[in-house]
Amino acid sequence: VVNFQSWLDPFIIVTALPAALAGIVIFLFLTGTTLSVPALMGAIMSIGVATANSILVVSFAKERLAEHGDVVRASVEAGFTRFRPVLMTALAMIIGMVPMALGLGEGGEQNAPLGRAVIGGLLCATVATLMFVPSVFALLHGRRTNGAAR
Repeated sequence: VVNFQSWLDPFIIVTALPAALAGIVIFLFLTGTTLSVPALMGAIMSIGVATANSILVVSFAKERLAEHGDVVRASVEAGFTRFRPVLMTALAMIIGMVPMALGLGEGGEQNAPLGRAVIGGLLCATVATLMFVPSVFALLHGRRTNGAAR
């Protein structure tokens, strides 16, 4: 809130987090993994990465909005321009967690829920960050701009 000097932008950033939670629950269910302390640690990790990626998109959209004042153009540019960095961050984390999620080796099944939670959360959160967050940004900032014009 202090960083963005408003309540609106942190709310937009948080809109990607329900997708992360849904992805965690769905992926744990599909793999037959119980909810445990390592799974909750993985949930915290994936929510942290999803939040960082959403901050990247919203910050870039705010910069573009300040440059030319068109909300839709700013949100579309943010989605397209930040597509690769967000995807690279998420894929690096997902690929890094694959060996852990497979649970190979001595005692590997103990930490497998952590890797599975991270993978499931980031799969859904990345899609939400790239598609949903720019849409919500355009919707809410467009209303704010239209309300100020009246």
